[in-house]
Amino acid sequence: MSDARPLPIAGERFVGEEVIEVRSPYDGSLIGTVPRCGAAEVDRAVASAKRALESPLPLWRRAQILDAAARLLGERREQFARIIAEEAAKPIKTARVEAERAVGTFQFAAAEARTLAGEVIPLDAIASGEGKVGFTLRVPRGVVGAIAPFNFPLNLVVHKVAPAIAAGCPVVLKPASQTPFSSIALAELLLDECGLPAEHLHVVTGGGATVGNALVDHPDVALITFTGSPEVGWGIRARAPRKHVGLELGNNAPVIIEPDGDWRTAAAKIKVAGFSHAGQSCISTQRIFVHTSIAEEFTAALATHVGELVVGDPLDEATDVSSLISGSERDRVAAWVDEAVAGGATLVAGGSVDDDGVLRPTVLSGVDPAMKVCAKEVFGPVVAIATYDDVDDAIRLANDSEYGLQAAIFTSDVATAMKAFQRLDYGGVLVNEVPTWRADQQPYGGVRDSGNTREGPAFSVQEMTEIRLVVLSP
Repeated sequence: MSDARPLPIAGERFVGEEVIEVRSPYDGSLIGTVPRCGAAEVDRAVASAKRALESPLPLWRRAQILDAAARLLGERREQFARIIAEEAAKPIKTARVEAERAVGTFQFAAAEARTLAGEVIPLDAIASGEGKVGFTLRVPRGVVGAIAPFNFPLNLVVHKVAPAIAAGCPVVLKPASQTPFSSIALAELLLDECGLPAEHLHVVTGGGATVGNALVDHPDVALITFTGSPEVGWGIRARAPRKHVGLELGNNAPVIIEPDGDWRTAAAKIKVAGFSHAGQSCISTQRIFVHTSIAEEFTAALATHVGELVVGDPLDEATDVSSLISGSERDRVAAWVDEAVAGGATLVAGGSVDDDGVLRPTVLSGVDPAMKVCAKEVFGPVVAIATYDDVDDAIRLANDSEYGLQAAIFTSDVATAMKAFQRLDYGGVLVNEVPTWRADQQPYGGVRDSGNTREGPAFSVQEMTEIRLVVLSP
């Protein structure tokens, strides 16, 4: 018997024989171990979840459970923030923000549980429908297979689990192997203290090639919700053509800064938006297009702000930026920076790895769109500045991307703002705000390689339910 953290699977706490070690991305210390699940555990979890569909929870119970989760999570924000900081190397003050957001996500899901309804269909609008009554119900789509990422190990899990509870769908959750403890603690809270029946939530830990594929391939899983890389996401879509597959994928978020915009505020905001959680966010500000007339002043201001960031231990209250999720990711990002500099970009700030193995927040200028730091999703503490002379060129450059999640512009001109949100081909366009801003109730999602769905409890609940038509005849 191992000493791994037990997993809630099919009403039992599973330990197993093989384990996965979870280590701190910051110093490599062992945080703990979790069971290494396989197809057998997925089968047990899915079978139990499928049985839950035979007696779905009434709406009032769903709302009650979600209310309790919001309340208890709010009371334990510090506990959950510490788990996030330890396993993801997210600075503790940033982890607290994530925990607070997760409370709100539960609250929005509870509101959806209270208002989930169909509509009346006017069947007597045709002669053959006279005397008949028609209406629709929103019914659970089925078992949800939720595959979560490492970068928001609590709130992005809540974005999958809470709407599923509101929709009446049981969930089999696969957290990222690097960050499983947030998911396990959340499941324990829901099952042990909020009244969620055991068959409605199961946690399976393991690799994508084993547990992930078993979940995607399982015939009794009706819906897959995945957040992660485009390569894996579209692979899941191709692997499960008959399932409902919702994808939230990558981005190389652009921001355009016009000379009439508040570029000083933009620089101050990018200090956070480009480097929070070491840039490991799908909407982390990455590509900065600055009008030539203000480029020098803006770049100097941003470099000053970035120089003020405190780099270090994620559990230190002063830390702003800590480690990337792994040494291999740090080395990849550093190599992209070196490649950009070798190609002619200027290193304005950062670019080096400190004595603790942390890549320092990096600002590049004079970049070319073909460089990896521009063309690809960096997913690291790097921003790249390019200049332009005409806003039409800036919009064209921003749109020259395989991604399309969120983009932004800073301008005081209404006509320019309208041109931007009409022409920027992104799921979300923000005016006088960074593209990294997100409200948890918004329809969050993108186009092209950024995904194919919209998150936010109201929108996820619709994805997780189906329309059932009812016709009553006398």
